[in-house]
Amino acid sequence: MSAKTKIVVFKAKELIYTGIFVLLGILLILLLIFMFAPSKEHKKSTETMEYIEGVYSSPLTLGENELEVEVTVKDNKVNNVALKHLNKSVKTMYPLIEPALGEINKQLPKVKSVDDIQFDDESQYTNTILKQSIKNALKQAQK
Repeated sequence: MSAKTKIVVFKAKELIYTGIFVLLGILLILLLIFMFAPSKEHKKSTETMEYIEGVYSSPLTLGENELEVEVTVKDNKVNNVALKHLNKSVKTMYPLIEPALGEINKQLPKVKSVDDIQFDDESQYTNTILKQSIKNALKQAQK
């Protein structure tokens, strides 16, 4: 039996290119796995925050008028939101503020978090301002 020895010659350039492409392929596969693998949800989105009972307020500036958003927390839930220092000039300049506040108060018993409150497209700006003020007041109530 005669063995025929074959000599294979690789060019260094080919080896380097092959190694780079293999490495890029592995990185691409890892990237796809991490992108599309189910991730753990944030704790804050599934759990409700814990609040200390009481009445908390946050300033709200509308133009030159300074209002106070008063948030009442009871049994670890937001029970009521009210506006203090609301006068006729503010009601005239911002006519959607009272209906928006009423809509927020109507939704409070039904939602777990202030973030879950839904608003109409008509008064989205007003609701966003009120919601941010409510969140600012609730920061004081967190345990």
